[in-house]
Amino acid sequence: MAAVTSPLRACRGILKEIRIAKGSGYRNTLVYKHVLEQFRRNQVTGAQFCRARMDALHAARTYLCLLTSTRLHLRLHERYHAHGGDRALEQVAGLVGLRLPTQPGGKGWET
Repeated sequence: MAAVTSPLRACRGILKEIRIAKGSGYRNTLVYKHVLEQFRRNQVTGAQFCRARMDALHAARTYLCLLTSTRLHLRLHERYHAHGGDRALEQVAGLVGLRLPTQPGGKGWET
């Protein structure tokens, strides 16, 4: 994931992850309202330096990383584990782009 450099980008990233997780009605959720409230609370002018703002931005970046990583982990888990049951060895190898070795003439690999 690319580094988030501004509070606006962090906020947009978090809201995007909420939208992906909650669907089209995400603006009516408590988490959406809470995120917006937190970002509005920590707004300061360009002439001010606020340690609380920097701490909030760090927390936002960390939370965005958590949301994105969780979504990607679930996608990978569904891809490789959602089919349930046992698979043939050839299918498992094919999932990760491998082929099982073969012996010319069929000698030596029989069980």
